[in-house]
Amino acid sequence: MALTVADFDRALAVYRDGLGLTELADWSSEQGRVVLLDAGRATLELFDERQAEMVDAIEVGRRVSGTVRLALRVVNGAEAAGRLVAAGAEQVAAPVTTPWGDRNVRVQAPDGMQLTLFTPAEAG
Repeated sequence: MALTVADFDRALAVYRDGLGLTELADWSSEQGRVVLLDAGRATLELFDERQAEMVDAIEVGRRVSGTVRLALRVVNGAEAAGRLVAAGAEQVAAPVTTPWGDRNVRVQAPDGMQLTLFTPAEAG
């Protein structure tokens, strides 16, 4: 995944410093800035519009996310959200317990990307 961001420093603060993604490489040059961050193993969840509406309703109370939303597994969503907000993200909604038992919290990165920080039920 590659994100193009308008405020590079603020986005880097959120993803690297706030979320704790390890910096693997910095390929910045006179042509532009680029940093490679390790986001671990990924899966792709495909939602239809109705499912996206349902998840937004559970996590936020209304439809707010776009066509792409990152869901990241964390040890403690509230603590992770706090770090992200301190790094420049915006908290979209307070933590909630989902019908399937996970603990989720929604934030929005400076680039507009919505992030669901989730702690699986078995981890809580």
